[in-house]
Amino acid sequence: MGFASSWLESKGLFPELIKEAPDKDTGIIVVVPAYDEPEVNLLLNSLICCKKPVCRIEVLIIINAPAGASDQNLRNNIETIDNIESWKRKNKDHFFRLFSINLGQPSAKEWGVGLARKAGMDEALRRFNHIDKPEGIIVNLDSDCRVQKNYFQSLENDFLQKKERKACSIYFEHPLSGTEYSDEIYRSVAQYELHLRYYYQAMKYAGFPYVFHTVGSTIAVRALTYVKAGGMNRRRAGEDFYFVQKLVPAGGYFSLCSTTVYPSPRISARVPFGTGLVMGRMVDRGEKHFMTYNPLAFKDLRDFFGLIEDSYKSNSRYLNDLFTVLPVSLKSFLDEEDWKTKIEEIKNNTSGLISFKKRFFNWFNMFQVVKYLNYVHNLIYKKTEACSAASELLKYIGVINIPVGTKELLKLYRELEKSN
Repeated sequence: MGFASSWLESKGLFPELIKEAPDKDTGIIVVVPAYDEPEVNLLLNSLICCKKPVCRIEVLIIINAPAGASDQNLRNNIETIDNIESWKRKNKDHFFRLFSINLGQPSAKEWGVGLARKAGMDEALRRFNHIDKPEGIIVNLDSDCRVQKNYFQSLENDFLQKKERKACSIYFEHPLSGTEYSDEIYRSVAQYELHLRYYYQAMKYAGFPYVFHTVGSTIAVRALTYVKAGGMNRRRAGEDFYFVQKLVPAGGYFSLCSTTVYPSPRISARVPFGTGLVMGRMVDRGEKHFMTYNPLAFKDLRDFFGLIEDSYKSNSRYLNDLFTVLPVSLKSFLDEEDWKTKIEEIKNNTSGLISFKKRFFNWFNMFQVVKYLNYVHNLIYKKTEACSAASELLKYIGVINIPVGTKELLKLYRELEKSN
């Protein structure tokens, strides 16, 4: 029995989907959900241009459709399969094993990208289980992405071979120019990516210890870590965010910045939120600016997190005084008695400041942060344009020469992230 046999038996979404045995030297398996993606060959062309790693690679493309898919969607899925098989015949010398798995229209309720990812990741786990390789890497990618040529080598050298590392978010960049999309799309995606990177840096500025991107096409995890985290969730959207929140607290999560994934900025309405939906909304409404969280909300978080040590040292009476000095936004968001009870509970279940901090952030985690941000932007702060917010945050963190313009700001934020 392999390391994941019992887990797969009880929690696997499907029985074995691939009958061909995996190569014993397989170290990386890439999972690609594909719904209505007849141009998936563009991704395959990008992967075949990558430098070959030492370990063996597999790519699993999961063709699927929700219950409400149109006849055209289903015809496009058939075309996707035909295109993959044609690509395989034309590229017989490709160094990775390529499997297209047609799930049709599964009967699972609320079928969406979360379940499609889970189906593929479960199958990747099963294949690592066959060769008893719990350290194998399961990588998520989307069919409209491209990758840097060192993609596989980076995954091998900076993840597979680093045994202490358990899961990661891979660095990404959206294309900002070209002929594939309109100038309006490129302007919009620059705004949106600036928002994502501003949020990342704002959380670091606030002192939150677990700051990582949660873009589905950039998440990779070891096979055994996948099991311990309970596998991918079944959400129709936001599955990536929820999955990362399960992985991070266990330790060993990191940002892999030695390669790049290039997600598409195309318009899409297949999920309730995300890049494709934002692009469609901005273009349809003629929005020139993406509105993001006010920097002051993160400044308040920084002050709040700065009081953690005082909270640990305080007795019950002094906690009353400490609550009075919290930022107004946090005093409004937190119930005083609930906050005191929570701090005392954490203190009673920890033996020192380090364990207190860890347990504190298990409580005030990313879910709480998002709740807080949404709450204060309904009652206290107004959202602001991404460029304005990004410029203001740079002042907070001590940057002197602040560039002007979306692309110039985004370039600086990209550099900040890769240098961390």
